[in-house]
Amino acid sequence: MRRLAIVALVACAACKGFFNNDLPPGVADLSRVGNFDQPLYVTVIPGDTARLFVVEQGGIVREVRHDSIQARPFLDLTGQISSGGERGLLSIAFDPEYATNGRFFVYFTNPAGDLRIVRYNVSNDPDSADEATADTTLKIPHPGQSNHNGGQLQFGPDGMLWVGTGDGGGSGDPAGNAQNKHALLGKLLRLDVHGGSGYLIPTGNPGVSDTSFAPEIWAYGLRNPWRFSFDRQTGDLYIGDVGQDHYEEVDLAPAAIQRGPGANYGWNIMEGKHCLVDGCNTATGIPPIVEYAHSSNICSVTGGYVYRGSAIPGLDGHYFFADYCAGMVKSVKWPSVTVGDWTSQLSPGTNISSFGQDNKGEIYIVQLSGPVWKIVAAP
Repeated sequence: MRRLAIVALVACAACKGFFNNDLPPGVADLSRVGNFDQPLYVTVIPGDTARLFVVEQGGIVREVRHDSIQARPFLDLTGQISSGGERGLLSIAFDPEYATNGRFFVYFTNPAGDLRIVRYNVSNDPDSADEATADTTLKIPHPGQSNHNGGQLQFGPDGMLWVGTGDGGGSGDPAGNAQNKHALLGKLLRLDVHGGSGYLIPTGNPGVSDTSFAPEIWAYGLRNPWRFSFDRQTGDLYIGDVGQDHYEEVDLAPAAIQRGPGANYGWNIMEGKHCLVDGCNTATGIPPIVEYAHSSNICSVTGGYVYRGSAIPGLDGHYFFADYCAGMVKSVKWPSVTVGDWTSQLSPGTNISSFGQDNKGEIYIVQLSGPVWKIVAAP
């Protein structure tokens, strides 16, 4: 996501035909879950089909129980974080063993603008976190710029906590973080958080055997991997990495090649499939499976999820993503790289800040302007 505070541009009609393979009407539709205050993410507790949790940028996690928004927040960090622009409470991830350990993790920017991953426990009330249990898992300095914070937490199929960090902000990665394998910015990190506090380095991370990598790093060369996800059926890893001036991209790390330990996705040498610096080697980094160019109303990719629900069988295997400024919603079904256009059916408008997925594999669309939507079968 380029800037959360960007002014909405109503331009979906201009997006029509930008990609080929427009899909037939009458397949899918949107159902409103509710309205929230600058929502950035939606997720669930593993195994819990009654509740949905919505992250609001200002520091609140809301609970939706049986389609009813609960008045009391599940977690309230208002006043404890910095918020606005690309800062704020950015995501939440519930431990795969939450049913027994009650643990969850949040990703936010602290009052100084640095990145924090903090672990909490649920209280004796299952609808309320125990804020006194706050335990900082990881601190990452983010000096100088307020943008490119990344913001995604996901537990992978391996049970590890995966973290997407931005390059630290500014034009062209002025600090050179993304290609610096000792810096934690501009990276995909992989952490073992099963211990009593902090984290361990999981077996398989490149830095376990290669000292040129910081041990937390899984992959590098990313600009701002605002949203990434795992296909719950195949384990494939999809990364929506926000471009700079010309191209947006979706990257893929297939589970068949162990999701690419040590992979370089090219930034700040490449932007998408193109040289950012004159005369660069175009073979630098792993090329994206999807790339699309900027225009006056197309600016910032919002990565999503692969649909694995049962309500709309025709969507099975489609990875959905969007553009924040244009409001277009697209999909790709790997290994085909033909992009389908779902804008006419699934775009609620501009400001698509995130996607989410529930325990049944159904997908949600989040708008920064307030609404959260569920993708449903067309009537």
